[in-house]
Amino acid sequence: MTTKTLYKSYIIEEYQLAEEPYYVPVGDEVELFEAAYREKLPLIFKGPTGCGKTRFVEYMSYKLGVELRKNSKRTDDSDAVNLPLVTIACHEDLTSSDLVGRYLLEGDQTVWIDGPLTRAVKAGGICYLDEVVEARKDTTVLIHPLTDHRRMLPVEKRGELLEAAEGFLLVLSYNPGYQSALKDLKHSTRQRFVSIEFDYPPLEIEAQIVQHEAGVDEKIASQLAKLGEKIRNLKEHGLGEGASTRLLIYAGKLIASGIPARRACQVSVNWAVTDDHSVQQSITEIIASIFE
Repeated sequence: MTTKTLYKSYIIEEYQLAEEPYYVPVGDEVELFEAAYREKLPLIFKGPTGCGKTRFVEYMSYKLGVELRKNSKRTDDSDAVNLPLVTIACHEDLTSSDLVGRYLLEGDQTVWIDGPLTRAVKAGGICYLDEVVEARKDTTVLIHPLTDHRRMLPVEKRGELLEAAEGFLLVLSYNPGYQSALKDLKHSTRQRFVSIEFDYPPLEIEAQIVQHEAGVDEKIASQLAKLGEKIRNLKEHGLGEGASTRLLIYAGKLIASGIPARRACQVSVNWAVTDDHSVQQSITEIIASIFE
């Protein structure tokens, strides 16, 4: 049995973005996303922790939602012209029922509750599976029919095959720096997606982001961006992962609230990126050289 309803009345208001997320493009990622959305091509974002992958998909969901509302011929405020974003944080215990749905007891009755993936399929929204390699491989296989021309979601417990509503897009993300033989995407999954690679933004753009997000002045923002750049250069000297833009923003927020710059960087950046005392000492020296 195949359900082909457009689900125009399927409202998921809690997944609507009320305000435009702040995002500064660093390449052609916006154009690539828009093209993939028009052609209904699923996407994978690859990049290090805290480099802006999640913020980017939030930004694109809002941006495309605004365009849908402008281009809609409807004169009311129907949610049919919104573009909800359903984000799922993947983990090793994530089951297919967590994604698709399950039967639950409600009083003396058994009722079906749609999972987040099913809700996105019905509403025609973006479903974002964050850190997808953390999920079990037998769980991620169920997304395969959604990634090709079929655009179908099998709901085995109900004997249904749901056709994705217009506007649905599947987006995955993961950090290749953490992948291993046990935690990597199957080739049968990887080759179903268009892949966009992310990295930390250039120094000037990162300073702009830190200034906006942390509320610090231009000088402090530039110093924090320089700190991030120098710490990332230590990856060749024993540091497993460089300082993320997110951590630099955290440091900026502490500085803006009155914490001395060196102390803010120590607790928000240095101690967050490593437990190796020799590497911590190197980072401490870098912090001291920047924030004199």
